Amino acid sequence: MTDQLIETHEGGVATLTMNRPEARNALTGAMQAALSEAVQRLAADPKVRLVVLTGAGGAFCAGGDVKGFAAGGAPGAPTASQEDRIHGLRASMEVARWLHDMPKPTMAVIGGPAAGAGLSMALACDLRIAADDAKLTTAFSKVGLAGDYGGSYFLTQLVGTAKARELYFTADVISGAEAQRLGIVHKSVPRAELEAAAKAWANHIAGLPTIALGYMKKNLNAAEHATLPEVLDLEAQHMVRTFQTEDHKAAAQAFVNKTAPVFHGR
Repeated sequence: MTDQLIETHEGGVATLTMNRPEARNALTGAMQAALSEAVQRLAADPKVRLVVLTGAGGAFCAGGDVKGFAAGGAPGAPTASQEDRIHGLRASMEVARWLHDMPKPTMAVIGGPAAGAGLSMALACDLRIAADDAKLTTAFSKVGLAGDYGGSYFLTQLVGTAKARELYFTADVISGAEAQRLGIVHKSVPRAELEAAAKAWANHIAGLPTIALGYMKKNLNAAEHATLPEVLDLEAQHMVRTFQTEDHKAAAQAFVNKTAPVFHGR
């Protein structure tokens, strides 16, 4: 357990708050371990219908602890081999895969700086909302690093290879409003409105048919790399499975009755 990650639950929404505000929530080994444990556990928890990732103290996450890098070099024990360091970093980067692949929606709420691995984790989420004056940057080139946590994959998917290369090479800082224009975040709102807007959006998504959204997510993730026949096969399988859910049956009856459906994630 660590106080560097705060976990709260409300109405099917689980919120993970990175909690090192004095360091703009820069990642530490303890925080990375807590994130890894939490995302895997929440992915399997049927009571959780949406996972929110955010940061404390006005920042989202500044990425790796560059001050720590300066003091001790690359992450990992000083005596660790290069292969051990690669293995350790790769294991911690599984957080991004879980955010992207877990069978329920994930949302990043970006109230302030999101840089390096912090931005990468935000990009791994399904949905992103930011303060319009939040600062987002890939950051890696400014400290002589190549990048991690899947940012090169996710950013290329979102904005295309040309813009992704520009943002990686230059590490330009863009605002939340500019990130929305580029399609990097879905919504940007004035900072004073962010908490309420994010909560309303999260509650709305959490009230949708969770099982169907999980299968939608599998289809959409497959569409990033699969062939059309492969996606059609998945869609057929997932449609038949969702036909059998309580949510579908209740929604179909609500349609007949001309009433609003209520989904329970079953």
